[in-house]
Amino acid sequence: MVLTAILLLSLNLRPTAVSIGPVLDEVRAGLDMGAGSAGLLTSLPVIAFAVFGALAPVAARTIGAHRVTFAALLAVILGLSGRAVVDHEASFLALSMLALAGMAMANVLLPSLVRLHFPDRIGRVTGLYTTALSVGLTAAIVLTVPVADALGGWRWGLGIWAIVALVAAAPWLGLLRRDVRTDARTDAGPAAESVRDIRFLDVARTRLGWAMVLFFGLQSLQAYAVFGWFATLWRDAGFSAAQAGGLVGVVAAMSIPLSLWAPPMVARPGDQRWVLYLVVGCYPVAYLGLVASPHRLALLWAVILGVALATFPIILVLIGLRTRSPGGTAALSGFTQSLGYLMAAVGPFGVGTLREASGGWTVPLLVLTGLSLPLLAVAWYVGQPTTIEDQLAGRVEPGTPAT
Repeated sequence: MVLTAILLLSLNLRPTAVSIGPVLDEVRAGLDMGAGSAGLLTSLPVIAFAVFGALAPVAARTIGAHRVTFAALLAVILGLSGRAVVDHEASFLALSMLALAGMAMANVLLPSLVRLHFPDRIGRVTGLYTTALSVGLTAAIVLTVPVADALGGWRWGLGIWAIVALVAAAPWLGLLRRDVRTDARTDAGPAAESVRDIRFLDVARTRLGWAMVLFFGLQSLQAYAVFGWFATLWRDAGFSAAQAGGLVGVVAAMSIPLSLWAPPMVARPGDQRWVLYLVVGCYPVAYLGLVASPHRLALLWAVILGVALATFPIILVLIGLRTRSPGGTAALSGFTQSLGYLMAAVGPFGVGTLREASGGWTVPLLVLTGLSLPLLAVAWYVGQPTTIEDQLAGRVEPGTPAT
């Protein structure tokens, strides 16, 4: 039941954010939404992750991770269903924020729930839930418009995801009475004994915590830029709107099989940093390829870029591997994701600004290439076997086996 609950939850962690993009023009027309409000709407996911993601570990320590996760799903259901029926711009924005707040809190708590229930199978379970997350992402991008067309408008296209979230909430009801505090020690070991109740600011005292923020932030910046602008890039390269959307769909769909492969590989014993180098190294290849041949080899670059975006499931499994307790995992997840998503906000804004200033895509792609290179250096650090608990206790330096 726990695994089913985690997988169904994961399926619902992206439609809230990405389903709005395909029908944004229709939403603006239906609500008479101005450009400023539309810009705020597209920025709400980053705000939600930064603010509510940071609050999730505190809430989990106070009332329990399972209860917070169930409440987060209820927020998603209420927000998604409510915004599909309201007629006012302000109400639509408020309900969107409610749904995104629930998504952000559940997203942060997932790695700690995996460590709590599956401490010996972190790689395998992370691979399963990131695959479900990728399926939800791809489905929301691909299906929102067809559902809207088939059922009679954008409200149906957005509201259908509330039904999916309602199904996901059912198994969490069975977990509420078995809730435990996320800082309860599991395999914490001696080094973690003195820092068992790890909090947000504790993670800020470690080099590993800041390295994880940098790793998460740089990869999220790339993802936001790709999903925000690359359909436009391919349309400018001569593809139709449908073809450009299909290429972005290829990028998203590549993460489905890779999410099954990458986390278990990274979680294997021994030095698995070669997996990080292989995946991250696809970023500059894809970007430079798009500079050289954005049309003729577009499908090839879409596939390679999809491989690069498998960095996301990798960092999620690293959040579980670089801690020794569910409480530590929750704290590291909140710290990494809340600050990392703030960095990610620069991606779509910066790419749009560079495109406007330069009159084309060469400069934005070269800048993205440059920003992808530090990921290789950060991968070297976060790929080493140490933990937040060890660094807080001052017992183990990076490079020394932690388990």
